[in-house]
Amino acid sequence: MAIMITEECINCGACEPECPNTAIYEGGVEWTWGGGTSLTEVDFGDGTVVTGKAPQTPVSNEFYYIVTDKCTECKGFHEEPQCAAVCPVDCCVPDPEHEEDEETLLAKKAWLHAEE
Repeated sequence: MAIMITEECINCGACEPECPNTAIYEGGVEWTWGGGTSLTEVDFGDGTVVTGKAPQTPVSNEFYYIVTDKCTECKGFHEEPQCAAVCPVDCCVPDPEHEEDEETLLAKKAWLHAEE
């Protein structure tokens, strides 16, 4: 499953530089598919295509957040999610609404980094 940041976040920013997929952003900051990945465009399969540089709406305006579709729990990079390892208040936790097995997470990593 993807990792999420809870409302207990103290906005210290320790997690952001640790993410190998650049899936973590400061509250209120727009994110991009291409940031930290090899994606130049994303085709959603419904006729919608966005460039990797197109700004996306922040997931949270109040505290750091993780873009679920970019989170691989650090699979293929590290033994454990690095955001959780460095969080001083333990607010980087598994997201029960986005459960994914290891095979799915590794496929997502390959897609994000053009390894396919």
